Amino acid sequence: MAFKGVDYMDLDGELSTEERMTRDTVRRFVDERVLPVIEEAYLEGHFPEELIPGLAELGVLGANLPEEYGCAGMNNVAYGLIMQELERGDSGIRSFVSVQGALVMYPIFAFGSEEQKRRWLPAMAKGEAIGCFGLTEADYGSNPAGMATRAERNGDGWVLNGSKMWITNGSMADVAVVWARTEDGIRGFLVEKGTHGYSTKQMHGKHSLRASDTSELVFNDVELPPDAILPESDGLKSPLSCLNQARYGIAWGAIGSAMACYEEAVRYSKERIQFDKPIASFQIVQQRLVEML
Repeated sequence: MAFKGVDYMDLDGELSTEERMTRDTVRRFVDERVLPVIEEAYLEGHFPEELIPGLAELGVLGANLPEEYGCAGMNNVAYGLIMQELERGDSGIRSFVSVQGALVMYPIFAFGSEEQKRRWLPAMAKGEAIGCFGLTEADYGSNPAGMATRAERNGDGWVLNGSKMWITNGSMADVAVVWARTEDGIRGFLVEKGTHGYSTKQMHGKHSLRASDTSELVFNDVELPPDAILPESDGLKSPLSCLNQARYGIAWGAIGSAMACYEEAVRYSKERIQFDKPIASFQIVQQRLVEML
């Protein structure tokens, strides 16, 4: 049965026709494509990559970025509704889309050169290229001001050394947006898969986000060309602005998770509490609940 949800505050009335259509389209995708496979993916601890072409076809990758770069150009409410419905299916699916759009496509759009935008954004919108966001480090976690990864000038190019930890999409990514200290402050770099000295290690045994690719990124004397740097990136404010983009989607995702929990609790209650005849009083209800405990 298709998910319907509840709307006691008539929030649907605040949505435009296009926003409701976006939500309903992604909702059907979650019901028909995500829910049938996500339990197995969760138990086995892998991301269901077979969903990527379908997500791309829906236009949810970088959904609120401009159409001129192959993106859907949706407004932020429609983008939020996408995150809500994807998280209703599974946090790992929403996380994949959030990272692809808000943490990789957005910094390329906001801080990249026109050449970088034209190369990466259309391919990422189509799901032909996957990205990850290399900011968090093992020793500093959510305090990026303590970043140890460094990029030093090497002629016209750069040499990158360091590591990043707990990186979503890390092992599958074709390109990583990596933040590093330089003599000019913190800057962003595009590091492509297969670059000599760049390696990834997938993390196993997680207790949460099991259907998400979470990895360590390691940079050992990685030589980068001059055009690897995001030219408009400038200081810690640049990666933090990317996190703000992601947090917006995560906030909508929390609603989707709550919707799923509510729906499952109602379903479970209806299946477990089955009375043979109408209930005459509160005392009978209370007695039956005590018997179940």
